[in-house]
Amino acid sequence: MEFLQHLARSLQKARTVDLPEDAASAVYVLLPMIIANQHRSVAELLANSSFDINYKFGRVQRNLLHIAANCGSYECLALLLKKGAEVNHQDVSGCTALHLSARNGRKKCLTKLLECKADVNMRNNEGLTMIHWLAVNGRTEILNDVLLYVKDVDVEDSQGQTALHVSSQNGHKSTVICLLDNGAEINKTNHFGATPLHFACNHGQRDTAQILLARGAKFLLDHKGESALDKAVQEGYSESCEMLLQFMPKLLENLLQMVQRETYREDNLYKVLEFLCKHNEARSLQILAGLGDMATHVGHKLLSVSSSVNVQVKSLIRCVTILCNLYKAMCPPENGSSMAATRSRTSFSKKYEFVFKPLELLWSSLEEWLVILHTEIKKGIERKEDSGKRLSDLSEGSDRSSYHSVGSRLSQSSTEHGEDGDNSFENAGKPPTEPEFHVSKLDTKVYSGDNVSQEQRRLASEVTKRLSMELEKFQVDLQEHEQDVITAIAPRICAVIQVYYTCCECQAQQYMTSPRFIEFVCRHDQVLKFLVARNPTVIFDHFHFLLECPELMSRFMHIIKSQPFEARREWFYSNLHKRRGGDDSMIHAALSEMDVLQVRRDNLFMSSCEEILRKDPEKLKSTIAVKFSGEEGMGQGVVKEWFDVLSREILNPDYALFTQSSDGSTFQPNSNSSVNPDHLNYFQFAGKSMGLALYHRHLLSVYFTRSFYKHILGIPVNYKDVNSIDPEYAKNLQWILDHSIDELGLGLTFSVETDVFGDVQEVDLKPGGRAIPVTDANKKEYVQLVTELKMTRAIQPQIDSFLRGFHEFIPQSLVQMFDEYELELMLSGLPEIDVDDWKANTVYNGCDEESNVVKWFWEEVATFTQHENALLLQFVTGSSRVPHGGFANLLGGGGPQKFTISVTNYTPQLLPTASTCINFLKLPEYPTREELGNRLRVAFECGSQGYGMA
Repeated sequence: MEFLQHLARSLQKARTVDLPEDAASAVYVLLPMIIANQHRSVAELLANSSFDINYKFGRVQRNLLHIAANCGSYECLALLLKKGAEVNHQDVSGCTALHLSARNGRKKCLTKLLECKADVNMRNNEGLTMIHWLAVNGRTEILNDVLLYVKDVDVEDSQGQTALHVSSQNGHKSTVICLLDNGAEINKTNHFGATPLHFACNHGQRDTAQILLARGAKFLLDHKGESALDKAVQEGYSESCEMLLQFMPKLLENLLQMVQRETYREDNLYKVLEFLCKHNEARSLQILAGLGDMATHVGHKLLSVSSSVNVQVKSLIRCVTILCNLYKAMCPPENGSSMAATRSRTSFSKKYEFVFKPLELLWSSLEEWLVILHTEIKKGIERKEDSGKRLSDLSEGSDRSSYHSVGSRLSQSSTEHGEDGDNSFENAGKPPTEPEFHVSKLDTKVYSGDNVSQEQRRLASEVTKRLSMELEKFQVDLQEHEQDVITAIAPRICAVIQVYYTCCECQAQQYMTSPRFIEFVCRHDQVLKFLVARNPTVIFDHFHFLLECPELMSRFMHIIKSQPFEARREWFYSNLHKRRGGDDSMIHAALSEMDVLQVRRDNLFMSSCEEILRKDPEKLKSTIAVKFSGEEGMGQGVVKEWFDVLSREILNPDYALFTQSSDGSTFQPNSNSSVNPDHLNYFQFAGKSMGLALYHRHLLSVYFTRSFYKHILGIPVNYKDVNSIDPEYAKNLQWILDHSIDELGLGLTFSVETDVFGDVQEVDLKPGGRAIPVTDANKKEYVQLVTELKMTRAIQPQIDSFLRGFHEFIPQSLVQMFDEYELELMLSGLPEIDVDDWKANTVYNGCDEESNVVKWFWEEVATFTQHENALLLQFVTGSSRVPHGGFANLLGGGGPQKFTISVTNYTPQLLPTASTCINFLKLPEYPTREELGNRLRVAFECGSQGYGMA
């Protein structure tokens, strides 16, 4: 009977009516009821049970009171307390039921717990009390009620933080006011010396910071020596900084001083200053004027020997960069052509022209230093000439010489540019056609004429006197450190030149290089070239302005191109990504689904073309993502595969865009591509694709002819480039250059016949060309013009369309610092060379595989890097690439031609030679493998032109 009653009661209530005797099982019966606040069911089950109401369970060791408080189950909580639940029991994290109800804002539960003597000062493992939890979450209404139970409103957690700290940090205005009204200490510091104001500013909580300041908060420093302003600037919280300056305007000086410190991120600092300038015109004048004065001070300090070069250079560049960016941000846009826009720009220029006036004294110092350097250099050269030594020998002298590192470089430059070996300073690092430069001319030009005001003359006079004293002190200090003037001052001067350009450019018209700066470079052309030739790294460190002005770039291009490839490539990418106006970390940022390139494998060319041409180039620069339709994969692996497959698809003969060259491994734009009506759009797409790949450093599975790389770089083609499309014709051009033709009766004129889709037409190479005979006197011009016709004019529309797309990602000013071989390396990387395949497809002339020299040759080749093997292959065949199908398909001037090795008589110091038209390597019969390896490396690293002995 009892069983049936129990069964009926259970079925009626749809639950068990008795708790299991096992506490672990019983608690999980009660748990869902507590969560649902089913207090009557809980009461019934507990009434007839011996269950321990304080039983701890689970990983965090909570009891049922914790659960009720956490869920806000007030009736269950009251029942558990009545049954004797321990009100201050802590779980493994140290939290009590009071903590949990405070954290979740359970007001009724909180009040009940306090009535039952819950300890308001009990801390969890992190030292947080009940009021910390209320303050963190902004439970102001509850806080007002429970503060009656709190004796110490400034109770601290384990790090010394009070409720006021955490409410200020989280921006709970009413909570901050409540705590202050109840006696919270406004300047209370935590264990690190940070006040509530520090916390508010460090998290950009402008409103709570304003409340604290209005209530008398002080500007204190924490244990790191940082103020609330420091915290706000470090995180880039502009509005908080503005509010701090409203309460204490003197802080502006502290803010400006931060410009010189690397501990503050430049982007955040600029963000703050820009906000301040744009929201208060009077303050913008103060900021710009302060930065101008600071830049002048730092610049003069840099030009003295008493300062640290690295520290002052960074400080000056930061200061001037921020100054000029702020000036440009404040300046009205130049795209307006209305009278109102013109008046606005004129008014701005007059109002802000004072900003750069303090820097005029620095520019005067710079001019004077360049004059001093010019004089010092000339004195050094004269001393060397008097002692009968040439400048090219100076590199062998003492390190204390003003010119110890210049000689070999200038000698090399002179040779490259056809100079006669004169080592005078005027010839240092310049082509021979440029006019000479003299100190007397410079001195007159700098400080005479209408362009120099009376004030500037006065300042210049002061600078001259000061520099004379500075130089005397400078030379004494340098003698103590065994340095010369040029070595010590050059990096300082180059840094000042960099910021001078930045200021000039800032004030110049948009898209125009400052005429003032161009005149400056022209005035000091030879001094600057001397400094660059002596230490070429200054180009990459400070002379970024060269990239903005073709006129200036051309003056230094031969020096730039003489620098190591890796240094130029690093400079290339540094400036390429800088032009985006963002940092490099954003290059592979995440994109939205709309920005993903959706392409189809079954129609890759057309689908990719549609996607690329419709996308914003700036978006594609920031990052690139590709998804093949019907496939799940995404990421950089997919992007790499897409570039690889697409580059090969662009060469697909079906599109008639490119034709294979005579070497079987490179491609040239198809002069007859117009058979495809859309060919020019496709060439633009090809240019965009390759520019995008280069921008993101993805290699392509495609190699072009040297002439096409030259077109991309803006390098003129020559008759040797014809060999890639018509080797026989190239030989004929070479023949007429090598032989007299006046008496041969060839009947050549400055015109040629061309076949245009079956229609033979005569084309003049120059106006009236068909009436001008080719003679020995003009045959070089004829060869060059016919080369340009075949290699350039015939494909000019295709080249122009390709470059239009390519330059959307890669500016001409940047790519021009490479040659055609280096561009190929950047676009396509080093070719993979299979040495076993190479060896298996080599034939021998006058020797065999068992000859010592041949065995040593292959042993050396096996030790070479891929780069060295590519150079060797280039040396012998004229190409660093292996044709499709391997070495068995190697081509020569007249068709298929195997790689051939021939052994010649040995002469000491003789280098290997090669005949590239027949892939023929001549190896002297060296006595040792070591000498063969050394001679071989010299040969392929230097190239075959002009070398026979070394």
